[in-house]
Amino acid sequence: MNNTPKEGKSSKKKDSKFVKKIKQKIYAWHRIIGIITIIPVIFWTLSGLMHPFMAHFFKPTIENEFLAAKPIDKSQLTLSIQEVLQKNKIAEFKNFRIVSFDNSTYYQVKTTKDELIYFNTSDAKKLENGDQKYAHWLSRYFLDDQKSTIFKTEILTEFTSQYKYVNRYLPVYKTTFNRPDAMEVYVETASSKLATFNPKSRQAFIWFFDTFHNWAFIDWISNNSIRIVVMILFLSIIFFSAISGIVIYGLFWKQFRKTDSLNPKKGVRKYHRQIGIWVSLFTLTFAFSGAYHATTKWEPYTLDKMAFEPVFETKDIQTPNNALALDWNRLENTSIIALNDSIYYRCQLALAKNKKYNKPKKDSKSKWGKKENPKSEILYVNAATNKVVPNLDMEYAKFLAYYFSDGGPKAACCEMDDVTTEKTSLEEAKLLETKVLTEFNSREYGFVNKRLPVIKLAFDTPEKTTYFIETATSRLASVTEKSDIIEGYSFAIFHKFLFMDWAGKNIRDLTMVLAALIVLVVSLLGLILFLKK
Repeated sequence: MNNTPKEGKSSKKKDSKFVKKIKQKIYAWHRIIGIITIIPVIFWTLSGLMHPFMAHFFKPTIENEFLAAKPIDKSQLTLSIQEVLQKNKIAEFKNFRIVSFDNSTYYQVKTTKDELIYFNTSDAKKLENGDQKYAHWLSRYFLDDQKSTIFKTEILTEFTSQYKYVNRYLPVYKTTFNRPDAMEVYVETASSKLATFNPKSRQAFIWFFDTFHNWAFIDWISNNSIRIVVMILFLSIIFFSAISGIVIYGLFWKQFRKTDSLNPKKGVRKYHRQIGIWVSLFTLTFAFSGAYHATTKWEPYTLDKMAFEPVFETKDIQTPNNALALDWNRLENTSIIALNDSIYYRCQLALAKNKKYNKPKKDSKSKWGKKENPKSEILYVNAATNKVVPNLDMEYAKFLAYYFSDGGPKAACCEMDDVTTEKTSLEEAKLLETKVLTEFNSREYGFVNKRLPVIKLAFDTPEKTTYFIETATSRLASVTEKSDIIEGYSFAIFHKFLFMDWAGKNIRDLTMVLAALIVLVVSLLGLILFLKK
């Protein structure tokens, strides 16, 4: 009588043939897909390990990150922009601004052919090869190096393997210096901005990261679409490898524990199981967020082309720029814009002494971690009446948002009368929020967007469309929708460990390094097990 219940009890412990078969298949597939993905995992984890080290712990430095804005010396503007253009027989142009370098002041004029040419503000003489000379001056200023010779100068009109799209600015000058560190400095002369800088050590890192993390080597033999498909395929396999590991060592752990008590497993197998179950979460988050992020790379980068650049006729600019009715002691620069069938001077002025502003804070998300330029006051002066028009910067930002929402740039970008009548569905949407951003914010408008200051315009659309407009250059700095925000948070939280920001960037990056290192160790232990078999 005592044997019957025991047999019943023992029979409950035994798995059916079907369940055993399923377990065997899961275990077999875990080994197979683990071997398939071992090389990609090594590529991704090693290059991932290098990123926080190079981008944070061993980041390069440069003496000056920004060209400090200074008030214009009105006495230097002997001739107005109209007089200079007329003397040089230029009837049409796209824009102008004022730059000072090598003890001289120039009008930097953008022609209808998108060339930047320089004219002395005192005698209207053209500076030969002026744009390259200004690029060299900027590069030396940012580097604070007036002695090293320049080895090579290039104009980049598209992104390259060393100058990635994350740098945003185009076109740029790449100036390579003849120094032990082979420093490369990238500058945008149209805005006097430093795009990026790469010493020899960073050049090597960029190549390594681009090759083994972004898999640029696939681009060399095929195209971007195939690269993305292959990456998503391998990331999906890695994801399922982690899932199968959790099933085997988590859900079926009792069976393995029973087996181990009869035939204890030591060494590699033991550590592979014990460590693997704990790091499987990191593997899942890395693989999922990486694949999700890769899906956003289908479309080519076009923000560098999103600029509103109407053509102005010199004769239409009635008020001389050196006779504007404003505080010349604070005027830092001037450009020109078209809005509502009128022409305006866009004037950047230093804040008046009686106006307070918060000193720029150190941006923890900045590539270099230094300070931004102080805030400025923006005024618009009607070129016909020489009168200041209040609050026009926000109106101009709205106009640009409507223009870009219609898919700009387009042929009409060169016809002022046409572009001002463009109507899009975005104009029907309610404007939920407007804000001037003078500092980067990782949760709203991060350092990766590069351009500042910008105006944020959030619209009440089903996609929650938000535009970030740089009115200084009439450019679209960024546009986000609900899907972009979800993907951005996915990548920031699960791939870049944004959830660790509370502990500081050092601890966050250290956590990322440890997570990637442990994933690599578990994968290598699995490979050793396979080879032993």
